[in-house]
Amino acid sequence: MTDQSKNQPRNQPKGQAEQPPTRILLADDHALVRRGVRLILDGESDLVVVAEADDGAEAVAQARALRPDLAILDIAMPRLTGLQAARELSRVLPDLRILILTMYDNEQYFFEALSAGASGYVLKSVADRDLVEACRATMRGEPFLYPGAVSALVRNYLDRVREGRALPPRAITEREEEILKLVAEGHTSQDIADLLVISPKTVERHRANLLQKLGMKDRLELTRYAIRVGLIEP
Repeated sequence: MTDQSKNQPRNQPKGQAEQPPTRILLADDHALVRRGVRLILDGESDLVVVAEADDGAEAVAQARALRPDLAILDIAMPRLTGLQAARELSRVLPDLRILILTMYDNEQYFFEALSAGASGYVLKSVADRDLVEACRATMRGEPFLYPGAVSALVRNYLDRVREGRALPPRAITEREEEILKLVAEGHTSQDIADLLVISPKTVERHRANLLQKLGMKDRLELTRYAIRVGLIEP
């Protein structure tokens, strides 16, 4: 074996030797998870992690600064969830490909991920099996769906056709969801205003709308609701 062949990456897909590797932004608020995912990706010659983030807002900032090819986003992160970050990135960087990495085998999250602009949904429990192929499929312009997601898509479509109904509208707007998450995390109105570049009065108006729409009376009830719908972790 020559010295050159010794240094050749072990997992090089056919036909991709001359192509530059896919530049990846990895966002997860758990350092151990990021380390494990990075180990998976580092073993592939066509994939390279160029940046990491530990919350959704940092992921958006890193993506805007570095312009990676692919963002892998955890759903449950501080400041902005992976879904919120995906919506923002789809708006400001429409060419960026997005994968959602999550522990939740949940149909609601799956459909929201697709709606937010993600090309795939990978479960952390099988990331060692599925993540690399999900990255490659996404960069080929193909959706990546785990088996349970395929079943959910088919079942949802058949139910809608049979019942003649559309998907239910969102209970709250995307902006209200952003503010709900930050309120539940304990941020003040001024903190939220600074983060979202709006006025504190606008924050208060959105919070009042949230309380009215959701039939709640205070921050505690908003926080419980945010936990129940997966915006923050308990």
